[in-house]
Amino acid sequence: MRTANTKLLAVLDAFTRDRPRLTLSEIARAAGVPLSTAHRLVAELSSWGGLERDEDGGYRVGLRIWELGALAPRGLGLREAALPFMEDLYEVTHENVQLAVREGHEVLFVERFAARGAVTVLTQVGGRFALAPTGVGLVLLAHAPAEVQDAVLAGPLERYTRQTVTDPARLRRLLAEVRRAGHAISDRQVTDDAVSVAAPVRQRGAVVAALSIVVRGDAAGVVRPYVNGVMAAARGISRSLGD
Repeated sequence: MRTANTKLLAVLDAFTRDRPRLTLSEIARAAGVPLSTAHRLVAELSSWGGLERDEDGGYRVGLRIWELGALAPRGLGLREAALPFMEDLYEVTHENVQLAVREGHEVLFVERFAARGAVTVLTQVGGRFALAPTGVGLVLLAHAPAEVQDAVLAGPLERYTRQTVTDPARLRRLLAEVRRAGHAISDRQVTDDAVSVAAPVRQRGAVVAALSIVVRGDAAGVVRPYVNGVMAAARGISRSLGD
């Protein structure tokens, strides 16, 4: 039997990046509760500030949730330590600079800088993405526990472009190379015109995040000039965290 707290969480869980605005009926269906129950739960969350109602009667996540999310220690301390180094990388390159952590079998993006003319990427702050095709994801997966690697490689591995590595054996070799080289290069694995280089961020010896630059290009070589800079910035963040 579902508790009241479980139902309340189900209401919040109904909102996603693809569905940021929901009607009361949509919330009820997504949360699997009667309309009357949804009405009561939404009223409680709205009164607390967890949901906000727009002029058309739809609901969105409220600022109170954002305030709580900003207190998450893994994101807060990491972001504060990383921002100066990310800003330096951005000022030097004026390309996409991204910081991400692993959340289960996905990448969760914590921060991002992007110039107006930089290549378009599919990632957003607070958004999730598959581990295997992204530069940051390759770093995080390469240093993840064996059971996580096995689960991801067991698939299914989604193909985003013709360059996406979907063969488990090849991906396992790629992860070994990431550990050996100390960085990862994702060559047009997510979009046909973007190449990224990523490096691990460590805290007390463990890889807790990954930093990357994403540039426009049609070959892995376009990010070679950025490898040392990304690795140096990642080491700087690691020192700030107490590597």
